[in-house]
Amino acid sequence: MIKIGLLREGKIPADNRVALTPAQCKWLHKNAPDVQVVAQASSDRCYSDKEYVSAGVEITEDVSGCDILLGIKEVPVAGLLAGKTYLFFSHTRKQQPGNRALFQAILEQKITLVDYECLEHDDGQRILGFGFFAGVVGAHNGIMAYGRRTGQYDLGRVYQQKSFRELIHTYFGLRLPDIKVVVTGSGRVAHGILEVMNLLEIVEVEPDEFLRRNFSYPVFTQLKGGMLYEHAHRKTYEREHFHQQPQDYRCKFLDYTRNADILMNGIYWDKAMPRLFEWEDMLHPAFRLKTIADITDDREGSVPCNLGDSTMETPVYGVDKTTRRVIAPYQPGGVDIMAVGNLPNELPRDASRYFGEQLIKHVLEDLLRGGSVIIDRATMVRAGGLTPPYQYLREYAGG
Repeated sequence: MIKIGLLREGKIPADNRVALTPAQCKWLHKNAPDVQVVAQASSDRCYSDKEYVSAGVEITEDVSGCDILLGIKEVPVAGLLAGKTYLFFSHTRKQQPGNRALFQAILEQKITLVDYECLEHDDGQRILGFGFFAGVVGAHNGIMAYGRRTGQYDLGRVYQQKSFRELIHTYFGLRLPDIKVVVTGSGRVAHGILEVMNLLEIVEVEPDEFLRRNFSYPVFTQLKGGMLYEHAHRKTYEREHFHQQPQDYRCKFLDYTRNADILMNGIYWDKAMPRLFEWEDMLHPAFRLKTIADITDDREGSVPCNLGDSTMETPVYGVDKTTRRVIAPYQPGGVDIMAVGNLPNELPRDASRYFGEQLIKHVLEDLLRGGSVIIDRATMVRAGGLTPPYQYLREYAGG
């Protein structure tokens, strides 16, 4: 019998998503009789303890008897159990300073860590993630923020709806003004953004047309890799070379800051990559952007005026372009920033259901059978030791 434990989220603020829903646990019990799932009691989960009990899942505080422990966000150091196998988003892959102590504790306690973020297909495509729902919620919040700034329409909050289906119903009858929205990225986040663009009947136009024309109805354009970046000398774009040598490229986004009202930012960003624009560009009289939904949410990253996370309760803050400081949102002369780090928490049941389906389909079966190449690549630490792909973390790990 292999015992899987669903951890209570310990990071503050508490995350309400789950790795496996009650229905998925019930399916596992039926289809994998040698597997037992238990869950720590939690008042924060989007699925109640009662729902898990009804699905045949035991609620227990003590998960020390489990072989595999599943969470979502970082596990607090004090809650780690020595020698166990953990799966969660550790946010240590990029040597994030705030999680260094956690990573060191994982090594010291001879834990095996499989990081969800590192689970990838052979072509580098992420297997697990909440990006689609981050895109949905982020796009909604961006449109909502522009409405609150202009007073031209009123859009409610996502978390007030029980499901994505109910959220869609709130769009019926909503009439948007002739806004121009620019969407960056091509991954799961961008797919979520495009879903909302289509649901709101915002019309897609080609990038050159977007820059050249004004419209009497709401429009958006999507910018992917080669539309955003070009080699500084060769004026070409090669995806693999760009990801290897991003410092050799320049960004071509500046004209969009002067032709768009709203930016929906869904691109992956690394410190070596050029930003979409700089603070100085925001002072140009033609700078038009009023609302920026920085859905990938890198502080001072591809969007320099991302000055830190906002919260689900207060998702939007303003930025003064001159002082470069946070101000109240919706102020004349300011730019509104939506930069929430846990956007899928506003649609937690839908997001958790999708995540659990992918986890079962692509990871759990192999994990229960002893592993796979995909799982090996995502195992950052095995029994307290850095695995070969993550030796670059030796200094970060304190070794």
